[in-house]
Amino acid sequence: MYSSFAQLKTDCLDCTDCPLADTRTQVVFGVGVEDAEVLFVGEGPGENEDLQGEPFVGRGGQLLDKYLEHIDLSRGKNIYIANIVKCRPPKNRDPREEEQAACEHWLREQMRLIHPKIIVCLGRIAAQKIIKPDFRVTKEHGVFFERKGFYLMGTYHPASLLRNPAQKGDALADFVLLRDKILQVCERTY
Repeated sequence: MYSSFAQLKTDCLDCTDCPLADTRTQVVFGVGVEDAEVLFVGEGPGENEDLQGEPFVGRGGQLLDKYLEHIDLSRGKNIYIANIVKCRPPKNRDPREEEQAACEHWLREQMRLIHPKIIVCLGRIAAQKIIKPDFRVTKEHGVFFERKGFYLMGTYHPASLLRNPAQKGDALADFVLLRDKILQVCERTY
């Protein structure tokens, strides 16, 4: 267990626990406010993220930022964004189980140190890892689950919305539900 976010990040940036370390440009640790009440978790970095070292900076990230802005959230102001795996899987494939397992302790420590009230899973892989193994985004998006004092919600991955624009309205509705939940359970004014 880590006592400081800075030490956790330093150690994570040096990680070589799985084969993804051999193909990455850099580790994508996460970004945002380190005591955020809302944590967003995606599956893993894509090409742009691998190059820039920050999660959700490509076209999908731009869409995510628009949704966040719609409900007065921002990675620089009041949330934190991380991923299940911290290194880019080759050709943006889904992270394998063993890669997720090798990275699990980094995310667990991020969660422990941030101690958010709400965790939003962006996409199927994050939701199946954090909420439940049989989570179905198309059927359960926008639904809150309460576990161990956390509120968990899954929604569409921003990259998926770019491929399936018909789902953008559902995703935006999920963000409105998120805003309502924030007003219910978070202590800070958003």
